[in-house]
Amino acid sequence: MILGPTGIGKSRAAFEVARALGGEVVVADSRQVYRRLDIATNKPTPAQRQAVPYHLVDFVDPVRPFNVHDYVASASTAIAEIAAGGRLPVVEGGSVLYVNALTDGYALAGTPPRPDRRRELERLSVAELATLLDRLDPAAEVDRRNPVRLIRAIEILEVSGPPLARHRRRRPPEWRAIRVGLEAPLEVVDRRLEERSREQVERGLIEETRRALEAGVPASSQVLTGIGYKEALAHLRGELTLAELPLKMAQSNRRYARYQLRWLRRDDRIHWVEAVADPVPAILKHLAEQMD
Repeated sequence: MILGPTGIGKSRAAFEVARALGGEVVVADSRQVYRRLDIATNKPTPAQRQAVPYHLVDFVDPVRPFNVHDYVASASTAIAEIAAGGRLPVVEGGSVLYVNALTDGYALAGTPPRPDRRRELERLSVAELATLLDRLDPAAEVDRRNPVRLIRAIEILEVSGPPLARHRRRRPPEWRAIRVGLEAPLEVVDRRLEERSREQVERGLIEETRRALEAGVPASSQVLTGIGYKEALAHLRGELTLAELPLKMAQSNRRYARYQLRWLRRDDRIHWVEAVADPVPAILKHLAEQMD
């Protein structure tokens, strides 16, 4: 399992490790599952996907919702099939919630969504949603910058009551995850994120976002509320200039990278590898030691 903050080079490292070991990549990302939206989701390149089999990329219509339960079921099936074929599953993460749910067996209780209440919640700002969540359960471990996660947590708490942790059940998988984290000085990560944000705008992020809206993908969908698309939507609404757009994207990415790093640092099972230079030899060495 290759982990680390956004902008650190997880995709390339996972690809190289899978290719070196004859494995297949299972992506643990809440947005790469969606079809048609490619630029700000940082999907593997066509060349990578031709050289190494990838799973859980481009298989969900962005018009419909996709949650952590769906992900764990799909990823577990993919991992079992890869292992049954005698190949190594290399999980690339990604979304912290998806990674934890997959590797530790945590899943939110099956509280069904309430469409009327969800529409009410979707009209609230992220700050208002975070305030409401804090009133319901101030200790809830939810990304308070992500409206999709906030709304789902509020739904569960309003129906079943706090604390949110009580509604998690644990069913660890039968396989063992070898966790490798990529790290680099924050100034290096920040520089990469700034470059990537500019490149995404130059590659056509605004037009891709416009096409998604025209195809019926709601602006409140999970994929369009993510970094890159939410800023592109702000530009389309006239709230950001073209010059401001990549700067705002880089700012959002920097905050998210720090959030990911803080969360991952809590996990003492992760073996950290320096990612400024090529991290693949060190990853392969660690895997050989762990799998011996």
